[in-house]
Amino acid sequence: MSDILFPWQQESWRQLQQLRARLPHAILLYGAEGIGKTHFAEAFAQSLLCEAPLRDGYACGQCAACNWFAQQNHPDFRRVRPEALDDDDSGDTDGGEEKKTAKAAKAPSKEIKIDQIRALADFMNVSTHRSGMRVVMLYPAEALNNAAANALLKTLEEPPPNTVFILSCNRLDRLLPTILSRCRKFALASPSRQQALDWLQQQQLADADVWLAEQGGAPLAALSAAQSEGRDVRDELIGFLLAPTAERALKTAERLQKTPLIMAVGWTQRWLYDLLSSQMASIIRYYPRHGRELQALAGRVETPALLAALKQVNDRRAIAEHPLSAKLFIEDMLLVYAALF
Repeated sequence: MSDILFPWQQESWRQLQQLRARLPHAILLYGAEGIGKTHFAEAFAQSLLCEAPLRDGYACGQCAACNWFAQQNHPDFRRVRPEALDDDDSGDTDGGEEKKTAKAAKAPSKEIKIDQIRALADFMNVSTHRSGMRVVMLYPAEALNNAAANALLKTLEEPPPNTVFILSCNRLDRLLPTILSRCRKFALASPSRQQALDWLQQQQLADADVWLAEQGGAPLAALSAAQSEGRDVRDELIGFLLAPTAERALKTAERLQKTPLIMAVGWTQRWLYDLLSSQMASIIRYYPRHGRELQALAGRVETPALLAALKQVNDRRAIAEHPLSAKLFIEDMLLVYAALF
């Protein structure tokens, strides 16, 4: 049954089994975005609910509990996530930001709200089915808004019996220290470059090395980016970044205004990081296929200006979800970049 996990997760699974003897009431899985944390958490949740787990800890996949889990109607399992992820029924939402698409009209919430945490009360106040275990899976934990985080904290402080919370997050620094202190933290390692490339090639992804580099070594994010409908606009943005002018900035902003801003900011952020890294250490991490052009551009800009531009785009990322005007937001970002040269 080890094939239910990604190849790079096998060792993490073996390490996790050491906790089974004295299972904590809350486990926080953390690691880079796009490495399959949600997939791993699902497998662990199913194994805890399985009525005939295998010797290596995997769920049997055959019992009534496993069948209910596979059909997403196990009575002792609850999944808590933002509304924006409810449209994704792939079983793993840890594919990276490229998976996000533009939403029309009123967009579903990207936060986990207090009502979702309060809704767990009835679930946890009744006896478990067949007197087994109860599992709550919550992800991404950094999507908890303040009210929801405080409500969850109260539950973690006085956990109900036979209940395990499995939380997953990309960034520990975005969680309340009090929540961190109530969880057993468990790091999920990123795959080696070769492991990631092997898996991507099994998915028959062309230019796997290019996509993997752009996504910082995260294979699920790389696959999602390669399959994204935003590839054309991303290529247009990179075309501008290669040859920036004020006129081209305005034309590119017009083209990108319907693209999720977090994606456009992410592409620009990684490009600026490569410029700085090329200038400081002759290392290019995200866009190695444009290495020569990046080195040439890096020679045309002063380091303080580049640092300021990188800080500014980092700040933009924090507000990219709620701009007053998408077009003006992108125009300003691209004009600032063009002014560097």
